[in-house]
Amino acid sequence: MRVSVVTPSYNQGQFIQRTLESVASQDGADIDHVIFDGGSTDDTVKVLKRFGNGIKWISEKDKGQTDAVNKGIRATDGEIIGWLNSDDIYYPNAIARVTAYFEAHPEVDVIYGMADHIDLVDYAFEPYPTEPWNFERLRDTCFICQPAAFFRRRVVEKHGLLDEQLNYCMDYEFWLRLGKAGVRFAYLEEKLAGSRLYAENKTLGARLKVHGEINDMQKTLFGTVPDRWLWNYAHAVIDERIDRHKSPRWFALRMIIVMLKAARRWNGHISPEMRIGLRDLWRRFRNRS
Repeated sequence: MRVSVVTPSYNQGQFIQRTLESVASQDGADIDHVIFDGGSTDDTVKVLKRFGNGIKWISEKDKGQTDAVNKGIRATDGEIIGWLNSDDIYYPNAIARVTAYFEAHPEVDVIYGMADHIDLVDYAFEPYPTEPWNFERLRDTCFICQPAAFFRRRVVEKHGLLDEQLNYCMDYEFWLRLGKAGVRFAYLEEKLAGSRLYAENKTLGARLKVHGEINDMQKTLFGTVPDRWLWNYAHAVIDERIDRHKSPRWFALRMIIVMLKAARRWNGHISPEMRIGLRDLWRRFRNRS
């Protein structure tokens, strides 16, 4: 079974050597690793050149991460596709475990495993919150860790590539789009990857933009946005502006205002569950000094 690993890259020279090594150390399949770099200005290209013939790579200006991943998918022909960012790593034997599962379960189109959040020196400081497959639950929270997910090429041939209009939640949209279409997912309860989490990475560095994009994406796919994502958005708006411990009543009031505006913006109404949640929020904070 041939596995194509696609790595989008841009100015991740401090990490990419470890990413490359984590792929090169895999076995259990014929592995094709391609890197599409967006014209890095750090030492990324030097690392790629030094790594040798075990990889294929190109460094040129692109339209961003989503464009790079799609280019990589188009440039490869493996039956199975993995997407590993240039600051993430595979754990030993990850691909062998995945290919064995795919071979034993031909009806399954997407496999995702367990993972860790890792720091700058690859230390696993907490488990990624993965969960068994449940499509309705996926609408409320993205429990699929992208570097620990693999999918058959027939999935993109039938359902398309990543949405290049998205900058932050392209993977989440992809899983939701596939789940909505009835694609078969399977949860492999083994740790497959380390997903790097640090203050400068794209998701943590643009929290409000991330949550706004997720809400827009859910609205486009389903016509509504789950209340949980509206709460997440409100926290992204408020948390850095108001200390809930120093100004609890002001925090609660601002949360309520933002939640009401968000509900009307994305859903056109306030759900009964949200009304109860907002009422409970005010009761919890109104008597605090």
